[in-house]
Amino acid sequence: MPKHLTVGHLLRQLQDLDPDQPIRLAINPDFPFAHYVGAEVVVQNGTAFIADDGQEDYLPAGVRDALGWA
Repeated sequence: MPKHLTVGHLLRQLQDLDPDQPIRLAINPDFPFAHYVGAEVVVQNGTAFIADDGQEDYLPAGVRDALGWA
């Protein structure tokens, strides 16, 4: 996986998922939490930004393991 994610790479990863499936951001391996993904994308200076929209809960252990944060 590239260090800097592109829109195309993200779209390829998401294209086969159910469009109604919830999505969360996994944040901070020291305190692994799931965050809601903001609804808007802001593009500035050639970079797309997606904001987090608040914290949901701790990441499930399986997600932490898959990310190597355990």
